[in-house]
Amino acid sequence: MRQVTIAVNETKTHILICDDDANLVAVLADYLKQKGYAVTTDKETNKPFDICLLDAQTVDINNLDILDIPVILMGDHLSQNDIINAYKNGIDAYVEKPLAVEILICKIEAILRRCRKQNHNDQTIFEYNGKIFDGVQQSFDGQRLSARENDLLLMLWRNKGELVDRHQILRSLWKEDNYFASRSLSVYINRLRHILTNTNLKILAVNKRGYKLIEQS
Repeated sequence: MRQVTIAVNETKTHILICDDDANLVAVLADYLKQKGYAVTTDKETNKPFDICLLDAQTVDINNLDILDIPVILMGDHLSQNDIINAYKNGIDAYVEKPLAVEILICKIEAILRRCRKQNHNDQTIFEYNGKIFDGVQQSFDGQRLSARENDLLLMLWRNKGELVDRHQILRSLWKEDNYFASRSLSVYINRLRHILTNTNLKILAVNKRGYKLIEQS
């Protein structure tokens, strides 16, 4: 699986447009800029970019797997087999020409959401109001965590603001889902609550379904 790093709330998403139709490139670049994206149209650029909008006529569809960033292929009445081959060879989405720009934007945003989630699920170091949780060093604000405390907090923090199912936690971390594992989970939740006492971070139990790490003002 490609490892894609996309900046969140730091820089604009940078899109490279590769198409020989100069008029289309100009119109599309202006539209994307109006939507808040940074755009490059120079195929020889050395600048890093996050997504490539690629015209099917400019590449060999069978060699798209060399690209290590998300690719949206733009085609003009490609055959079904060509589209299938393009997906098999690495594209992330396909749009038909003439472009429906709102659909294109939706596909760009869907890819960004997926990439951000992937990046977040790989994240091991988090900062909150000057306090650092380091999932590699197993510490929170300088306090050493046990392996189980660390793994549980990491799972909750990666899904901050979202319900994490109790059974999912037990199967992932305890490798079993029974009464004794469930009691052990409750003990570790209480330990983490104590560790987070001097922060605005709270672990909520949600209708016996699971837990949610939230920020309270």
